[in-house]
Amino acid sequence: MAVHVDLGARSYTVHVRSLSAVPTLMEEAGLEPGRCLLVTDENVAAHYRTPLVEGLSDAGWSVRSLALPPGEETKSASCLHTIYDEALNWGIDRQTPVLALGGGVIGDLAGFAAATLLRGLPLVQLPTSLLAQVDASVGGKTAINHSTGKNLIGAFYQPQFVCADPTTLDTLPMREYTSGMAEVVKHALIKDPALFGRLEENLVAVMTHKDRAVVSSVLEQAVGVKAEVVSADEREEGQRAILNFGHTFAHALERVAGYGAFTHGEAVALGMRAGLYLSHQRHPDSLPRDRLDHVIDAIPIQDDPSAVPFPELYEAMSADKKNQGDTIRFVLLRRLGEAYLTGEVRQQQARHAWNFACSS
Repeated sequence: MAVHVDLGARSYTVHVRSLSAVPTLMEEAGLEPGRCLLVTDENVAAHYRTPLVEGLSDAGWSVRSLALPPGEETKSASCLHTIYDEALNWGIDRQTPVLALGGGVIGDLAGFAAATLLRGLPLVQLPTSLLAQVDASVGGKTAINHSTGKNLIGAFYQPQFVCADPTTLDTLPMREYTSGMAEVVKHALIKDPALFGRLEENLVAVMTHKDRAVVSSVLEQAVGVKAEVVSADEREEGQRAILNFGHTFAHALERVAGYGAFTHGEAVALGMRAGLYLSHQRHPDSLPRDRLDHVIDAIPIQDDPSAVPFPELYEAMSADKKNQGDTIRFVLLRRLGEAYLTGEVRQQQARHAWNFACSS
């Protein structure tokens, strides 16, 4: 299975295939064997680094691999410079591909390293988490975090291709798997009522990863949503902003609670609960509230978000990248499958929405 991202000269394909196909896909992408830098994390390395390195070596590649600590705190300037040092001391050139093997953190971090080393190295995204496969690896967003907010230092940088291997989800902790389902649900809510219907019909099988065929099909459909939006608006100058549904609250929560207290998907699920509350206040007749809440509420939240003070949360929202001047902007739903960006949310309305999200 494959999904095409149409960006003219920067177009590429998202392949839903085994990681064993990576050497062949690199050849098909016009990458000639030489040196390549593999960036991963310690957890992913234990499962997938050795067979991938062996396959690349058999195809004529000289591989240098770097395994970083897992977790959101790795998306830092310090870890970025660790990659810089490894690459530059090894003697890379502009034809040296960077392979990002891991979840969203590794994809963002290694992608930003590829974008900035020697003013740009070929990038290959090899996402191993559900969140990364359906969202983070597609669209070219790369970044590290800053003390004032998430993803504030970064670049748009498209990969040569993406290879999403569904079998890597078998080794994913269930908390990380359900976290990734938040992005699948988000794609359905903002753009694809048919995908939402499939999630409703197969909710238990999808949320528990009991049916690999159904999950793979849903994965491909969700990637298709992301590819369609990105193809129409590569640099988030318009429509692409709808992909941030739930993320104004989510990024603020992650920052205030501390990176790692909530997974990104948990934060997005809470943000979507708040976003649906605000949406329903504006469009009560066009949103099937019970259906939408039922699917979002199937994403478990491990910790209690109500302990996060709203004033601190709201202050953190002021650093959101979607803002214009002093106006905090939110993505809301007009109806299932139709999202829009607005700055017309007052602080008290946001407070009520957050209280609702925490009580669901």
